[in-house]
Amino acid sequence: MLFKFFDGCFPLDKQAKAAAIGVFKERTYKRKGLLLQEGDICRSYTFVLSGCFKMYAIDGNGVEHNLQFAVENDWIADFQSFYAQEPSKLYIEAIEMSTVLQVGHDDLLQLYKDHPKFDRNFRIIIERKYIALQNRVLYNIGSTAEERYIAFAAKYPQLIQRLPSTQIASYLGITSEFLSKVKKKILKGGL
Repeated sequence: MLFKFFDGCFPLDKQAKAAAIGVFKERTYKRKGLLLQEGDICRSYTFVLSGCFKMYAIDGNGVEHNLQFAVENDWIADFQSFYAQEPSKLYIEAIEMSTVLQVGHDDLLQLYKDHPKFDRNFRIIIERKYIALQNRVLYNIGSTAEERYIAFAAKYPQLIQRLPSTQIASYLGITSEFLSKVKKKILKGGL
């Protein structure tokens, strides 16, 4: 699955694949298992083989704010903490039983150096994540809650079935009660 992902960007040669096999480690996380918690340094870039993760922050009032979800064939990491090797302000938690491949900071930098296609592939990953974040911010500042939910459902139909409404509401920046009202309004054809 990992090499298939890279085939969609810059395919790896046999030497690069062999190097990756040596440094990517498979791990399993139970539901609610923490891949990262606030105050720790993000030491791994994570590729999701199966399962689902959320990345979130907790504000001063103890309210959780979801920033990102990652499911199969997607990547998740706190980029700032990973690249700067500084304490994270975020949490990354398994929403369901999940299996991942992880590469550590130093190993990834060595892959960049020894096999330039890794550098190109990870640049594409970061660019895609940045574009998604930019689009999300623009949509959030110019759209109603109803429009945000409809856009989320259209873009991530698989997540609508997999995630609890509380997680989706947190991602959309609304309460779960308000999300319930939005869903009812949509079902009644009010949008």
